[in-house]
Amino acid sequence: MSIKHVLLALLLLVPATAARAVCHDTVVMVHGNTGSPGDFVNTYNLLRQNGWTDAQIVRPSWGSAYCAACNDHNGSEETPVKNAIASAIANSCSGKIDVIGHSMGVTLAMREIDKLGVAAKVNTFIGIAGAVHGLWSCGVYPYNVFNSTCGYYGLSIHSPFLDSIAGHRFGVHMYSFKSWVDEINCYGGVCTVDGVHTSSIPGEDRSLDYPYGHYQLLWYTAADQVSLLQ
Repeated sequence: MSIKHVLLALLLLVPATAARAVCHDTVVMVHGNTGSPGDFVNTYNLLRQNGWTDAQIVRPSWGSAYCAACNDHNGSEETPVKNAIASAIANSCSGKIDVIGHSMGVTLAMREIDKLGVAAKVNTFIGIAGAVHGLWSCGVYPYNVFNSTCGYYGLSIHSPFLDSIAGHRFGVHMYSFKSWVDEINCYGGVCTVDGVHTSSIPGEDRSLDYPYGHYQLLWYTAADQVSLLQ
């Protein structure tokens, strides 16, 4: 066989190989309160290195970047995340998506998945440093609730919002990443609410513990995040 024929044969193989390689669940990454899509830079870069295209990674921006106390889980904060999840499902080559949330992005993603009724379309849900059971710094609803972030649609313990999603499913597989030295979720050194770590997700497949702070839990665990999606 001539060199020309060999090269032609190799070129014909490339499209078939590429077609098998490109279909991944679209990944939606939801940042925390006053955060930004750039908070997921390590995860984003690792996904790209492992074959995800830019179109298969969705990072909505939500809420006020300047007023943490103004943000909650209702109204304008919801819209970008709801639209991102709905669009990701509609455009995913697999028909499924994966969702990774950090901090308040965990509970905001939970709300939108729940309201859209698409938990069965989420193959893997990863909650990183979420306050799934509330924050002691916000008090116990309705007492000591000082702002929107801690209010009816916020993260006070047993807020109507948190109670409304308690025990629901947010994906076929669910994982939590948590730390016992989380400076946000372990206010006053107390990480537990009703006997469980506030970042744990009822019904989760597994909970992973790390010796990191609130933001390091996101930045330093990219490899473990991606491994759970593969």
